[in-house]
Amino acid sequence: MMFAGIYYSTQRLVKARLASDFLSALHFWGWQAIIVAAAITLPLGFSRSKEYAELIWPINIAVAFIWVVFAVNFFWTLARRREPSLYVAIWFYIATIVTVAMLYIVNHLSIPTSLLHSYPVFGGVQDALVQWWYGHNAVAFFLTTPILGIMYYFLPKAAERPVYSYRLSVIHFWSLVFIYIWAGPHHLLNTSLPDWLQTLGMTFSLMLWAPSWGGMLNGLLTLRGAWHKLRTDPVLKFFAAAVTFYGMATFEGPLLSIKSVNGLAHYTDWIIGHVHAGALGWNGFMAAGMIYWLLPKLWNKPLYSQSLANLHFWTGLVGILLYVAAMWVSGITQGLMLNATTEGGTVLAYPNFLDTLNAIRPMMLMRVIGGGLYLVGWLVLAYNLWRTIRGAQTVNGSIEVYAEKPAAADTRLGFAGSVFNAPVLLSVFLTGFATLWMLGENLVSVAGLVGALLTVVAGYALLYSRGKVWQGWYERLLLNALPFTVLTFVAVAAGGLIQIVPTVMVQKAANMEDRVQVPYTPLELAGRDLYVREGCYTCHSQMIRTMVPDVLRYGDYSRLGESIYDYPFQWGSRRAGPDLARVGGKYPDVWHLRHMEDPRSISVGSNMPSYPWLSERNLDVASLPAKINVQRTLGVPYGPLTPQQIFDQVNEQAKGIAKNLRDAGAYVAPEKEIIALIAYLQKLGQFEPVTPAAAN
Repeated sequence: MMFAGIYYSTQRLVKARLASDFLSALHFWGWQAIIVAAAITLPLGFSRSKEYAELIWPINIAVAFIWVVFAVNFFWTLARRREPSLYVAIWFYIATIVTVAMLYIVNHLSIPTSLLHSYPVFGGVQDALVQWWYGHNAVAFFLTTPILGIMYYFLPKAAERPVYSYRLSVIHFWSLVFIYIWAGPHHLLNTSLPDWLQTLGMTFSLMLWAPSWGGMLNGLLTLRGAWHKLRTDPVLKFFAAAVTFYGMATFEGPLLSIKSVNGLAHYTDWIIGHVHAGALGWNGFMAAGMIYWLLPKLWNKPLYSQSLANLHFWTGLVGILLYVAAMWVSGITQGLMLNATTEGGTVLAYPNFLDTLNAIRPMMLMRVIGGGLYLVGWLVLAYNLWRTIRGAQTVNGSIEVYAEKPAAADTRLGFAGSVFNAPVLLSVFLTGFATLWMLGENLVSVAGLVGALLTVVAGYALLYSRGKVWQGWYERLLLNALPFTVLTFVAVAAGGLIQIVPTVMVQKAANMEDRVQVPYTPLELAGRDLYVREGCYTCHSQMIRTMVPDVLRYGDYSRLGESIYDYPFQWGSRRAGPDLARVGGKYPDVWHLRHMEDPRSISVGSNMPSYPWLSERNLDVASLPAKINVQRTLGVPYGPLTPQQIFDQVNEQAKGIAKNLRDAGAYVAPEKEIIALIAYLQKLGQFEPVTPAAAN
């Protein structure tokens, strides 16, 4: 939907055909190949265990390559445009292309160990921060900004009304792309992430409320004068509902970023409901509205059935509401039960984790019903599409467009005039002073606050006295795509640099606090890779938050140093099962064996699937030397080990676990995968104390 909407609208907004048919076809077929590759590799367990970033490194290279193809085709088309000024939708498309490229490349930096496996270059807290800088902004710049650009083109077209406010669209764009990039740490609140990053993420998430609702209001108010068409026009129904869902999701996001609210909602289904309100309501309904609007124009034939389109709308709307409401109720129930304590906060009210799963089963059924209705709506769209285009020929012709004369040289801003300008410099100063205020200490923080206030006052004074000059500067900026793109990149890169660079540059010893993780043995490392392969990370977190109920339920809260050698990090995003940060040594080896063979024999009522093949398949020991070499390159303190020494260590530890199982009445050969997984699980939570001298 995003690619189709951008390709269709861009040609009309710039009055020029796409620059290259070859690149367009390469983009299309390359993207389909990536989808097929993902559909094959992920079910087979080839995963990086990072949300929105699961794909293995060869596919990641393909994604980056196809994205470059898309970017070249887009910017080449801009270079050939016959419309001098860049329309609002184009701004959002530019932000999407440059920011997604930046996010994807940085978060997917990896060192391969084989053709199908790699380790990320970041580990522990650094990996967590980079992942959620990427993950949150993948939602922002893959599922929000391009769809906003599509909204600014297709919604006015469908309503036959101009955009409500051009000035509001300017404020919406620049504030959104600048603020959004800072909000990633709100996914890691109450964890061992440094407090300054948590505060920064929460602050910018709350600030994000304003530009998001500015865009929503600009969309809805564009429909003024077209409300009468909502009764009969399914396209406007989808668009109006989509923008409303965007407003709802962007209200809920900042709400969930408040630390106390996040303490209730994080790791629960409430987050699932929040994300799907945006994915199904905002993205899905915008896609449906765009498709229904495009079909008659692409095939020069009326839509087969307006009634079916209306049926799709109401079926999908009811499905979304059931789905999201179920997740709200389920998530809040989970949060309240897991955080409930008695006797003055010293005893858990629901010590058995399975109590929460049993309480939310009815909501899971409602989720299935809601999701099923939503899917039925899309099947109706597919039928409507097929009947519309059956027997029709696609529109394939050329039209004449009026091309304005090229702007005179003196009316176009050069690169220096675009960048080194009062609005840009004031923004840089404000960001710099605000950073000193939030991150500095004592006099530095006070100086940053004073500088930020003086910059704001100076900005308002200059705006009042030179507002028309600034307006002229911006209009001339829109005549040149290069400086506009550079300024957009600077706006989105600033937040990531200020958050990530200090965290990556700080020495690991400074983050260890009072304990440091014990490096995995070769067998434990192999077990960790099996844990990732089987998707265990999707249900189990390994991060005990600094909250009393978490500590009472799982043990002492997690420190940064305890995950310093985790490539990738395993802090988790959802708890469909208990946290495993302290599970090592809690149960005997045979307990883990029985739990993996038949979870319900150990935990009655468990939702966990069985993993019988782990006791049948032999462990891939041959890959361990390459994996350990990469881990050593990443900074894990493995000494010099020959392949034979690695194999000997694996055999020795595996035989010990197999003996423990045999003594407990269970026989498993030492070379089986389950032995390695048990070794990994028994290692979790082990650490070495750090003395002040060692930390220094």
